[in-house]
Amino acid sequence: MICWVLYDVHEDTARTKIAKVCKRAGLYRVQKSVFLGTLTESEKDALMLDISDLINEEHDSVYIFPMSKDELQATALLGQAFDKRLVTDSVRALFV
Repeated sequence: MICWVLYDVHEDTARTKIAKVCKRAGLYRVQKSVFLGTLTESEKDALMLDISDLINEEHDSVYIFPMSKDELQATALLGQAFDKRLVTDSVRALFV
C-alpha cells in the first residue's frame, strides 16, 4: 500500500530520528516533515512502533495515511506541492 507519513514533532533530535526511520523504511521525503512511499502492512506496523518510541505523545503528532494507487492519483497537488530539492523521480512515478 502507498502511505503518507506526516509529523509535527517539537524536539529536533526526535524529528531527525523519525526522518531517518522513514528513509530506512524506504519512504521518500516530499517535504520537511512529510514522507511518501510503498509499505506492506507489516512494514507499516514496524514503522509505527519505531516512531512511537521516539515521540512525546503529550506534544507530538504523527499521521500515517494508507491509500490505494487510484486514490493517490486522484490527489490534487496545488502550488509547490513538493519540495523540488527533496523529491525524486521515484515519487513522481507514484502519481503516474
